[in-house]
Amino acid sequence: MDFDFNLILVPVTLIFFIIWLLDKLIWKQHKQFKAKQIAKEPIWIGLAYDFFPVLALVLVVRSFIFEPFNIPSESMNPTLKTGDFILVNKFDFGIRLPIINTKIIDSGEPKRGEVAVFRYPLNPSVNYIKRVIGLPGDKIVYNEGVLTINGQAISKVAIPDMGDPTYEHFFQEQMGTHSHVTRELNDVWSASQAPFVNSLNNGEFVNSNGHHWEVTVPAKHYFMMGDNRDQSADSRFWGFVPDENLAGRAVYIWMHKEPGFHLPSFQRDGVIN
Repeated sequence: MDFDFNLILVPVTLIFFIIWLLDKLIWKQHKQFKAKQIAKEPIWIGLAYDFFPVLALVLVVRSFIFEPFNIPSESMNPTLKTGDFILVNKFDFGIRLPIINTKIIDSGEPKRGEVAVFRYPLNPSVNYIKRVIGLPGDKIVYNEGVLTINGQAISKVAIPDMGDPTYEHFFQEQMGTHSHVTRELNDVWSASQAPFVNSLNNGEFVNSNGHHWEVTVPAKHYFMMGDNRDQSADSRFWGFVPDENLAGRAVYIWMHKEPGFHLPSFQRDGVIN
């Protein structure tokens, strides 16, 4: 998800608005054309009257209510798959102005276990999607496959009839009020290659080859992880997500399309847990 459509939508809407406003207040070409006082209306004025209301509505909906996104990778598998089209709630994490992303209304904050879309901290022009694992102030410890937050182990129950046990295992994980499925690969410790958690001064955890690590989330930041735990470039690799980078909460899968010349399907439609 690496393109912000608002970079086109906002300036085009603004241009049409300026033309519409100038005609309303000064030129009055559209009014004269409607009254048949002039034979032909300038094309740019006609376009402004035709498209400004539609573009303004789309901009308001995308910026402050719901925005569509497409899933480009398997980092959130099995919750989200490559080719899923999702809706993101834009007001749950605070109302923000488009493009500059400045929060103007503090309408809410992420809760542990929610799936969040955010601007990648190392390149804010790219959107990422992960699950919220750590809230500001949380102490997170990972120890031999067990995730502990503030001293409480996160519940996960193996799902024996899902996937191929020769190389992968699936678990039903309970995090806050959210119950979801995670995927882990056999004998793979992705955190062993994660520069962020391995760069911290964690004493015995530093040289554990990814089997053990711990972090404490600073104020106004969040720690994110993918549900595809051993195939996800997330906060373990690049660090915390600042509050100002949050875009919204992923709430619904509304369509799925396989890569290539395949028709879209709606078999995966449903609420995102």
